[in-house]
Amino acid sequence: MNLLIQDIPIIPVTEPGLIIKKGYIVVEGDKITDIGNGTAPDGNYDYVIRGNNRLAIPGMVNTHTHAAMTLLRGYADDMPLMEWLEQKIWPLEAKLRADDIFWGTKLALIEMIKSGTTAFADMYFAMGKVAQAVEEAGIRGVLARGMIGVGPENDKAFQETVQLFENWHQKAAGRITIMLGPHAPYTCPPEYMKRVEKLAADLRIGIQVHVAETRAEVDDINKMYGKTPVEYLEDLGLFNHRVIASHCVYLTPADIMTLKKYDVGVAHNPESNMKLASGIAPVPAMLNAGITVGIGTDGASSNNNLDMIQEMRSCSLLHKVNSMDPTVIPAYQALEMATKMGAKVLGLEHETGQLKPGFKADIVLLRLDGAHMCPSHDYLANLVYAAQASDVDTVIVNGKIIMENKIITTLDETEVLHQCRKIARRLVS
Repeated sequence: MNLLIQDIPIIPVTEPGLIIKKGYIVVEGDKITDIGNGTAPDGNYDYVIRGNNRLAIPGMVNTHTHAAMTLLRGYADDMPLMEWLEQKIWPLEAKLRADDIFWGTKLALIEMIKSGTTAFADMYFAMGKVAQAVEEAGIRGVLARGMIGVGPENDKAFQETVQLFENWHQKAAGRITIMLGPHAPYTCPPEYMKRVEKLAADLRIGIQVHVAETRAEVDDINKMYGKTPVEYLEDLGLFNHRVIASHCVYLTPADIMTLKKYDVGVAHNPESNMKLASGIAPVPAMLNAGITVGIGTDGASSNNNLDMIQEMRSCSLLHKVNSMDPTVIPAYQALEMATKMGAKVLGLEHETGQLKPGFKADIVLLRLDGAHMCPSHDYLANLVYAAQASDVDTVIVNGKIIMENKIITTLDETEVLHQCRKIARRLVS
């Protein structure tokens, strides 16, 4: 489909300060072919969207979540991480069926689409069902089967990962990418991590892993191996591959230089880290070192939402007050982390995260006519510091409109909510 979006302000996230006050975007097939100021060139367009008091931005990129944990939203709150995991989350997850994951993921995708997310990274299990949901929803997914080396399913996780790769890698019109998902250094002993590294080399794919999320994790890894979690992963060769390192709350200066050396992408999860009282990641130091830092929500059981607009704002405000410096992570940098840098963390930097010719048409339109968005002195400041998920009006992924006028066209929202309520009742019965 040839699509024209016209008479609209645009923040393309291609360079700091660039805002097109009134412009156009031309989409042919799945790509942007033209973008600029003023009036679009004449052409035969199948569909035209007029600005009508809206703002165009790149689709947001959620660099870390566990999508189907929407089913556990609000089930266990106000608890320390390990107590939360061991006493509440893991026992309930043991009851999950594959079809539960399918419906829970659909619920997550609805929430993500409605808040302007067009690409996400996910680590969970029954990932074939997750891939099916992603294919149906029309979103972009970077998927990893979670792998725990100390449990009864350690070998099964390898088998399912290979099957997931064979069935889904680069499928759904290229919207699905498969990675490996070793859970964390404290759940994956050295020999298990070496097997993960070898499989990554054999399949030529990247790795998602939780890293240095809590002080207890850092202390435990140091007691077991005499290393930081980053040193542990480096010595096992994981950083020779593309790695999404989630959390990275407790890093030494040497750890930061190691992450930079290997071009490791970091998924920063400010709200989850705050809610679980895990700590505050040294994001300004990582950014100053040249590390690519994207933003993630983590799962809905520890956040408790998947709203990247809210997460972007939390990221900026958290680091301002932590550093006592209001200039830290200004609005443009926060938006860049939620789009362009997030895309690079996921290995999609040549496809999405920016609005420019040749990139995939992953575009979000937000309404500007809410009281909280008035006046429009600065579109960028309003977007980062005032916008809400409910402002998202239209979402386009791969050139296809998957939500228009706040109505998702690819999923039956009523049916998804019905199924998820039914599953939740069964899980806690």
